[in-house]
Amino acid sequence: MFDSLIAYLDSIRARDPAPRSRWEILLYPGLWAVGLHRVAHWLFEAELYFMARLINHFSRFLTGIDIHPGAKIGRHLFIDHGFTVIGETAEIGDNVTIYQCVTLGGTNPANGVPGKRHPTLCDNVILGSGAQVLGPITVGARARVGANAVVTDDVPEGATMIGLKARSTLVPVETWLKDFIPYGTPCKEPCEPVGGSGGSRVEELEAEVALLKAQVAALLARETPEPEPTSTTPRRRSRS
Repeated sequence: MFDSLIAYLDSIRARDPAPRSRWEILLYPGLWAVGLHRVAHWLFEAELYFMARLINHFSRFLTGIDIHPGAKIGRHLFIDHGFTVIGETAEIGDNVTIYQCVTLGGTNPANGVPGKRHPTLCDNVILGSGAQVLGPITVGARARVGANAVVTDDVPEGATMIGLKARSTLVPVETWLKDFIPYGTPCKEPCEPVGGSGGSRVEELEAEVALLKAQVAALLARETPEPEPTSTTPRRRSRS
């Protein structure tokens, strides 16, 4: 048990440069939330639902993280900062990283019968801050969901999802094979497909703006009337 705790703390330290020691990680709210969830989930599976809910409410009060006792969580889940909601039928694999204000939400069945209605996260998934993953969908292994993205469809393995509604970006294999990408969003790498001209989308837009400015200047020059020539002959004064 002690060795598994050390391995868990080391896995968090490998993904977070802030802590100076393992003792500091022991104060993380995400670690406490996951630990208390293990107890609540054990009570939930034993059909002691009230006690499981009681521990869930205490954990939410203490950490600001709401994990339903029925959720299934694998090894080494790292919830950074907190304020996260994980639904009852959510399933989380190993070495998943979840940043602040993330929701693993469900869809409400029209017939009112409970069932699988929350997401399944495969191993090594990264969810950026504010991401909303909704419904009984599957997020493939090593997939990344960018900050504030809303995902309602299955995510392929290794894909990066951004936007509202989230769409996949073209990420090279050598990028998603990296061990860990903070916040689920690549830095210093293109997030949009490269255009046909070989430049990025931003460069294409800047070229279009420059062309439009030149066209507007040409139209203004064509419509501006030329100034009338002024006479240089001096006026004669009338004699009274």
